[in-house]
Amino acid sequence: MTYQDVLSALANPTRRLLLESLRNQPQTVGELSSDQAVSRPAVSQHLKVLKQAGLVTNESKGTRRIYSTSAEGLIALRRYLDDYWSDALEAYGTEINRRQTK
Repeated sequence: MTYQDVLSALANPTRRLLLESLRNQPQTVGELSSDQAVSRPAVSQHLKVLKQAGLVTNESKGTRRIYSTSAEGLIALRRYLDDYWSDALEAYGTEINRRQTK
């Protein structure tokens, strides 16, 4: 899993909505699809992409799969965004210092 995989997975609005739904509580595909404008098979495909990106996990309970957010995947995404934000703030600070010394 790379941050590119994560960002690509989150580029789709349906996948973002699914991830938001899973923030509240773990759910099955059926539960997730009842809140979505797409079919149950489409929800399964979106969950597959989110799982490959490391953003969700699933646990089998009998014939059902319960999906939930993956702390590790979200931590990796947060780390990437924090690094990006730190770089932007550093560049901003450098520019301010450059202008003040003129």
